[in-house]
Amino acid sequence: MKQPIVYYISQGPTAEQHLAHLIKMANAGCSWVQLRLKNTPKKQHLQIALRAQEYCKDQQVNLIINDNVEIAKVVDAAGVHLGKHDQDPLIARKVLGKDKIIGGTANTWEDCKILLEKKVDYIGLGPFRFTATKKNLSPILGINSYHTIIQKMQHHPNRVPIVAIGGITLADISALQKAGVWGIALSAYLHQQSNIPQAIKDIKDTFKSSQLYEY
Repeated sequence: MKQPIVYYISQGPTAEQHLAHLIKMANAGCSWVQLRLKNTPKKQHLQIALRAQEYCKDQQVNLIINDNVEIAKVVDAAGVHLGKHDQDPLIARKVLGKDKIIGGTANTWEDCKILLEKKVDYIGLGPFRFTATKKNLSPILGINSYHTIIQKMQHHPNRVPIVAIGGITLADISALQKAGVWGIALSAYLHQQSNIPQAIKDIKDTFKSSQLYEY
């Protein structure tokens, strides 16, 4: 995991719109996309995930399923992202196997340490600032907290890439990369852009123009 990523987190009022938005963002240049369906009936969730994976596999985009390890396995997604109160990453690893991506959510260094011991592949650290996309938002971190946590990460034997999330815009990218993040997770910001492919290109170009932190 040495190349920086632009990671889209799906949103929309219906499951079908989540899928449509996910496909749009993958087509526009996001290298990772997360299907984040909440309170969706299992059968519909599975159907949407199958269609998402069919598209992502064809486009060589990593599809990550939010929370649901079973669906991630059935559709052969690239991996799963687990919140702080979701399934244990060690159990998810047994279900999915060593080659799948398992990510976890963190808000503090203590959260990170727990995830590192459970050998996740990346950590979604945030929120960077307030975002209306997620309910029950954890305390805001800001750039200084990213610096502090990532510096501590460097001394851990199981260190993994950090993906920044939460209210991030283009103006934040350079500072976050200098702090040591490997990827940027976005949702609302991309939906606000009139030219989404250009917005994603601008983010990638900003990453390229500053020194890439390698794990």
